[in-house]
Amino acid sequence: MDRLRAFEVFASVVGRGSFTRAADALDTSPANVTRYINELEAHLGTRLLNRSSRKLSLTESGEALYERSKSILEEVADAEALASSATLQPRGRLRINAPVSFGIRYLAPLWPRFMQSYPDVELDIALSDRVVDIVEEGYDLAIRISRTGPVSHAARKLATSANIVCAAPTYLKKHGRPEVPADLAAHRCIGYTYAATADEWRFVDGEGRPHAVRVNCVMHANNGDTVREAALAGQGIIWQPAFLVGSDLQQGRLLPLLPGYRMPDIDVLAVYPSRRHLSAKVRVMVDFLVEAFKAAPAWYVPSAPASPATTPARPVRHRRVK
Repeated sequence: MDRLRAFEVFASVVGRGSFTRAADALDTSPANVTRYINELEAHLGTRLLNRSSRKLSLTESGEALYERSKSILEEVADAEALASSATLQPRGRLRINAPVSFGIRYLAPLWPRFMQSYPDVELDIALSDRVVDIVEEGYDLAIRISRTGPVSHAARKLATSANIVCAAPTYLKKHGRPEVPADLAAHRCIGYTYAATADEWRFVDGEGRPHAVRVNCVMHANNGDTVREAALAGQGIIWQPAFLVGSDLQQGRLLPLLPGYRMPDIDVLAVYPSRRHLSAKVRVMVDFLVEAFKAAPAWYVPSAPASPATTPARPVRHRRVK
């Protein structure tokens, strides 16, 4: 039995939760996957996986072996990468997932520059606002807009943006201006479908105290520009990242609300499956994006504590986090 291959098969089965999906990932048959697992269990003299018709679960021995197997496989991958690094060149297909609005506004102008610098890399860009499983769906890299960052993947932060509650002057003239977060419950709001807190909007005041309010959303959309257009038409109050509504705020098409209260900032992240065995094409793309966002456009940040009704918008450079 090839023990290294058996460890690889075992780790793939556990990571993907299925013999069939592991076989697809390893370009082999489910029968071969089953054989490797059976031989590994026989060699170790213990059961590693509890199998049922619906799911797989690890035994205590399986849990211990899984953690160790991942470490062994990563060490082997690192050794291979080190041995070939002198001649390794970025090449091949690079699948990238990114949010729709951010991808169109800020990433699309960058791709031609990358293609000119790395002509052997074939870009495959997919835009979607839902959070994809980059391993399960076969992406090499994802750009995510997140408050918390990934739990199980590696990431590099490209930028940070404020989240801003705002509305059009026409809406405020008709419905009035909320003064504190609790006032939002009496207003027409427009919600973002993929918001982590759904229709509960959360703020902190100048002393760091939390404030949460359940809003009444007259519309939901799974895309930020759709939410923005409804607000520009005077249909309600929204919150969106400064990179999306910053120019509207600077030009007065939207007005920032609730001075003295802030929503948590949001990060722009480059997310990829593993930090340890990073392919050349992913590595150069991440480095390229980090460098590109050093010169990102100015994103609106609200002045505080002055009222936005009387204070001009203040454009500043976004905060870059190394």
